[in-house]
Amino acid sequence: MAVQMLMVCLLGALLCQVWSSAEPHHKEEELHPQTLYPWRNQGKGVVRVKRDWIIPPIRVLENSKQVPENLVQIKSDKIFTGEVIYKLEGPGVDQEPKNLFEIDDKTGVIRSKRPLDREKYNSFTLKAFALSPSGERLENPTTIEIVVLDQNDNRPAFTQSQFVGTVSEFSVPGTSVMSVSATDADDPMTDNAFLSYSIIGQESIPANAVTKTMFGINNQTGAIYTRDVGLDREVVKGFRLKLQVADMGGMGLTSNGVAIIHVSDINNHAPQFSPDSYSMTAVENRHDYEIGRVNVTDRDERGTGNWEAKYHISNDPSGNFAITTDPATNQGVLTVVKPLDYEAQSEYVLILAVENLNTLSTKAPNLPVSTATVLVTVVNENEAPHFREDPIQIVVPESVVPGTLLKSNIAFDPDNSVLRYEISRDPERWLDINRDTGDIISKRTFNMRSPHVKNRIYNAVVKVTDAGGVSTTGTVAITLKETNDFPPQLFPLSGSVCRGAVRTSSGLVVTAVDEDLPPHAAPFIFEMVDYLSVNWTVIQVNDTHAVLRPLVELEAGEYAVTVMVSDSGSPPLSAYAQVNVTVCLCDSFGDCKSEVGAVFGSSVGISFIALIVIMASIALLLLLLLLAVAITTCGRRHHIKKGTGLLIGESEDDIRDNVLNYDEQGGGEEDENAFNIDMLWNPHDAPSTPGSYYPGPGVPRGKQPLRKDAPHNLPSPIYPRRPPADPTDIEDYINDGLEAADNDPNVPPYDTALIYDYEGDGSLAGSLSSIASGSSDGDQDYDYLNNWGPRFQKLANMYDPR
Repeated sequence: MAVQMLMVCLLGALLCQVWSSAEPHHKEEELHPQTLYPWRNQGKGVVRVKRDWIIPPIRVLENSKQVPENLVQIKSDKIFTGEVIYKLEGPGVDQEPKNLFEIDDKTGVIRSKRPLDREKYNSFTLKAFALSPSGERLENPTTIEIVVLDQNDNRPAFTQSQFVGTVSEFSVPGTSVMSVSATDADDPMTDNAFLSYSIIGQESIPANAVTKTMFGINNQTGAIYTRDVGLDREVVKGFRLKLQVADMGGMGLTSNGVAIIHVSDINNHAPQFSPDSYSMTAVENRHDYEIGRVNVTDRDERGTGNWEAKYHISNDPSGNFAITTDPATNQGVLTVVKPLDYEAQSEYVLILAVENLNTLSTKAPNLPVSTATVLVTVVNENEAPHFREDPIQIVVPESVVPGTLLKSNIAFDPDNSVLRYEISRDPERWLDINRDTGDIISKRTFNMRSPHVKNRIYNAVVKVTDAGGVSTTGTVAITLKETNDFPPQLFPLSGSVCRGAVRTSSGLVVTAVDEDLPPHAAPFIFEMVDYLSVNWTVIQVNDTHAVLRPLVELEAGEYAVTVMVSDSGSPPLSAYAQVNVTVCLCDSFGDCKSEVGAVFGSSVGISFIALIVIMASIALLLLLLLLAVAITTCGRRHHIKKGTGLLIGESEDDIRDNVLNYDEQGGGEEDENAFNIDMLWNPHDAPSTPGSYYPGPGVPRGKQPLRKDAPHNLPSPIYPRRPPADPTDIEDYINDGLEAADNDPNVPPYDTALIYDYEGDGSLAGSLSSIASGSSDGDQDYDYLNNWGPRFQKLANMYDPR
């Protein structure tokens, strides 16, 4: 087998030489690639692969110009009579990135098709296969590792287009300022990515302010530091450094960058007044307004705490002035915070001091604190008068005598002007004021009970005006002191006391009320007037109550007891009061019993038989009274009360119901003057509603008929509301009803001549008086009408001409 393989190799070499002579453009490396036998096995007669060889990685230089380039050749040493076909798979072949590698399927030569880029793909892992012509896998796949070698094909680049840093002025050499950085895409494990930093140029801001080299840089770390002294911000504001970075340790590819370094300010300059003397004016009686400004200069950076000024006033013990800083201009703004008084002081000399908001640096010159002098002149103006106190407090008794001086010297004028006084509000008109002096005088006696007195204080308003017309108002608060004006009054003035109160220590509880307020009211003192009520005593219970009690056992009855009550005023006032006390027998609750209860509850007592007799007598008395009332009621139905004009017959029926109306024949639309006899209603049937009228059956209540002989639009008189309960008043009741009916303009009176024979105009029928009548009207006897009363006598005369 080995001899055969050797023969094959020699034959292959011979063919390669022949091919090389025919193709002179191929390189020797391509004609003799490294041949690998990944499927070689050991053992004779056994076709099984005992173990695979470990194939080392194949190194390929990136950016190679010799493409295609043979990388390696693989062969299978498996015994096979037929042809072997080689296949290659993986990234760079049939996977992304595709078409970077290929394999000769007959010879097994792997070659690169295009230049490789390590920055994109630094290695490839491929799978190689040995197949039969029918596609049968002859061997297990083997792994081919291809590593791309780096070339210095990338320049280093700074991570920022411009680096910015800050360094304080007057920094010492070696002070760290900032760091810069750069990157390189080449292999960091090679010199291709080994960077070196340097400063290749320096420009000061402003230009040429500093010409010496002020900064250095660490070539490996990129850290920038100061190299020399002389960083003064007032001279140079900053620097512009031109940087360079190179790979291969500074010998390879290069790139440039920029670093801007600002010189920061320190407080090395104290503020100074410019100028240091000022003159200002201020108007008196005004405050919280600006009177002027002072200026300072500071060379430190504007807008920072090293530049901003802070002012002080060193000689203003009263605190009349204040000074603040304008943040935009750094000026000191002087203001008046308390009103000035020209009459008290017309000029002020203020000493101002200034310093920075930040503490002064130790590198600043040792100079004294800058000061300035400000002369403030006060301008006089007409001031309003002032009250010496507001409100004006006055304490006076409520019973003050009119004309009493209550308050004087209540106001003054700062300009010493002449003042005029007046009262602008005095709801009770209790006060008067002297127009020139301002003396407040009582005009009338005060009254504590006035609705304008709240919590014993009465408020008024006075007004004072100076000669210039400037006025001021003030409140007068008058505190009224209570005086003892009213004596106390005893309450109650009547009551009851149980018999035997001497034994039970009970009595009538009395108290007192006083219209005065403390301390002129309670406690009250209750006393007996001995010569008026010798059998009674009064015992004090507390400051406001006492108990009135008999000294001896008294009989039941009424007693007048005189008590004197005094208040605690200064001086005290007293009053006498007569208390009507009823001494009575009391029940177990201490309440007075009725006379019957008293008899039953007395110690004397009565027998049961006597009690029965008394009850029977009362019942008999009630029975006789009811019988008398019944007889009186029945007797009224059978008699005529003299002078009443009422007709009362033997029958219970009203006799007027028997008077029939025979002449109503229906005269048509003109027959409207007939009078309804139902108008003669019984006064006993009067409705109970006041002012209502009952015209009779068939006529609605409340609608009164109109009479023809009097106007019907006059108000009707008020009829009696209801019949009296006492029969003795019936006569007066009837007379009142008759008088009301006679004076009623809306109904016909009882003595009015009524028309009963009117048949209506234009009637074709004759008089009904001749129908079913055998005699004339003259044959009738109308004497019975005389018995009906004087009101029917006229009717009888009309029908009986005799």
